[in-house]
Amino acid sequence: MIKNFTPHPINILDTDNKEIATIAPEGVSIRLESSTKNQGRHNGIPLTKTVFGKPTGLPELKPGTLLVVSQLVKSALPGRSDLVVPAEVARDEKGRIIGCRSLGI
Repeated sequence: MIKNFTPHPINILDTDNKEIATIAPEGVSIRLESSTKNQGRHNGIPLTKTVFGKPTGLPELKPGTLLVVSQLVKSALPGRSDLVVPAEVARDEKGRIIGCRSLGI
Protein backbone atom coordinates (compact mmCIF):
# COMPACT_ATOMS: atom_id res chain seq x y z
CA MET A 1 0.00 0.00 0.00
CA ILE A 2 1.19 3.55 -0.76
CA LYS A 3 -0.23 6.55 1.11
CA ASN A 4 0.35 10.12 -0.04
CA PHE A 5 1.02 12.58 2.78
CA THR A 6 1.73 15.53 0.46
CA PRO A 7 -1.00 18.11 -0.27
CA HIS A 8 -1.36 17.17 -3.96
CA PRO A 9 -1.92 14.07 -6.11
CA ILE A 10 1.22 12.24 -7.21
CA ASN A 11 1.04 11.33 -10.91
CA ILE A 12 3.39 8.52 -11.92
CA LEU A 13 4.23 8.75 -15.64
CA ASP A 14 6.01 6.53 -18.16
CA THR A 15 8.75 7.82 -20.50
CA ASP A 16 6.07 9.08 -22.94
CA ASN A 17 4.40 11.06 -20.11
CA LYS A 18 1.43 8.69 -20.08
CA GLU A 19 -0.09 8.21 -16.63
CA ILE A 20 0.69 4.87 -14.99
CA ALA A 21 -0.92 5.67 -11.64
CA THR A 22 -2.13 8.55 -9.50
CA ILE A 23 -1.78 8.48 -5.72
CA ALA A 24 -4.42 10.71 -4.14
CA PRO A 25 -3.49 12.73 -1.06
CA GLU A 26 -4.61 11.42 2.32
CA GLY A 27 -5.85 14.88 3.30
CA VAL A 28 -3.14 15.25 5.96
CA SER A 29 0.39 16.44 5.27
CA ILE A 30 3.38 15.37 7.31
CA ARG A 31 5.35 18.47 8.26
CA LEU A 32 8.31 19.34 10.42
CA GLU A 33 7.91 21.77 13.29
CA SER A 34 9.96 24.87 12.53
CA SER A 35 11.06 28.16 13.98
CA THR A 36 12.79 31.07 12.31
CA LYS A 37 15.54 32.95 14.08
CA ASN A 38 16.84 36.42 13.23
CA GLN A 39 20.47 36.33 12.06
CA GLY A 40 21.05 40.06 11.54
CA ARG A 41 21.14 42.03 8.31
CA HIS A 42 23.21 42.23 5.13
CA ASN A 43 23.01 45.47 3.14
CA GLY A 44 19.78 46.28 4.98
CA ILE A 45 18.14 42.94 4.13
CA PRO A 46 17.07 40.75 7.09
CA LEU A 47 18.80 37.38 7.37
CA THR A 48 17.12 34.47 9.12
CA LYS A 49 17.76 30.82 9.85
CA THR A 50 14.98 28.25 9.96
CA VAL A 51 15.46 25.40 12.41
CA PHE A 52 13.42 22.24 11.86
CA GLY A 53 12.22 19.96 14.62
CA LYS A 54 9.94 16.99 15.15
CA PRO A 55 7.52 15.76 12.49
CA THR A 56 3.79 16.32 12.92
CA GLY A 57 1.21 13.95 11.45
CA LEU A 58 3.65 11.05 11.01
CA PRO A 59 1.95 7.66 11.42
CA GLU A 60 3.69 4.73 13.08
CA LEU A 61 5.71 2.43 10.84
CA LYS A 62 3.41 -0.19 9.29
CA PRO A 63 5.01 -3.12 7.40
CA GLY A 64 4.04 -3.18 3.74
CA THR A 65 3.03 0.50 3.64
CA LEU A 66 5.01 3.29 2.01
CA LEU A 67 4.39 6.96 2.82
CA VAL A 68 4.96 9.63 0.16
CA VAL A 69 6.40 12.73 1.87
CA SER A 70 8.42 15.81 0.97
CA GLN A 71 12.19 15.53 0.52
CA LEU A 72 12.63 17.74 3.61
CA VAL A 73 10.68 15.29 5.78
CA LYS A 74 12.46 12.24 4.33
CA SER A 75 15.89 13.84 4.86
CA ALA A 76 15.03 14.69 8.48
CA LEU A 77 14.08 11.07 9.25
CA PRO A 78 16.83 8.86 7.76
CA GLY A 79 15.91 5.95 10.06
CA ARG A 80 12.42 5.55 8.55
CA SER A 81 12.55 2.96 5.77
CA ASP A 82 8.91 3.55 4.78
CA LEU A 83 9.31 7.12 3.51
CA VAL A 84 9.49 7.77 -0.25
CA VAL A 85 9.55 10.94 -2.37
CA PRO A 86 8.54 11.76 -5.92
CA ALA A 87 11.62 11.19 -8.10
CA GLU A 88 12.57 11.73 -11.74
CA VAL A 89 10.29 14.74 -12.11
CA ALA A 90 8.52 15.05 -15.48
CA ARG A 91 7.70 18.46 -16.98
CA ASP A 92 5.49 19.64 -19.83
CA GLU A 93 6.69 21.77 -22.75
CA LYS A 94 6.29 24.92 -20.63
CA GLY A 95 8.46 23.52 -17.84
CA ARG A 96 5.61 22.86 -15.41
CA ILE A 97 5.80 19.72 -13.27
CA ILE A 98 3.23 17.18 -14.46
CA GLY A 99 4.33 14.16 -12.46
CA CYS A 100 7.23 11.86 -11.73
CA ARG A 101 8.57 8.62 -13.15
CA SER A 102 9.33 6.88 -9.86
CA LEU A 103 9.28 7.07 -6.08
CA GLY A 104 12.68 7.57 -4.47
CA ILE A 105 13.62 5.45 -1.47
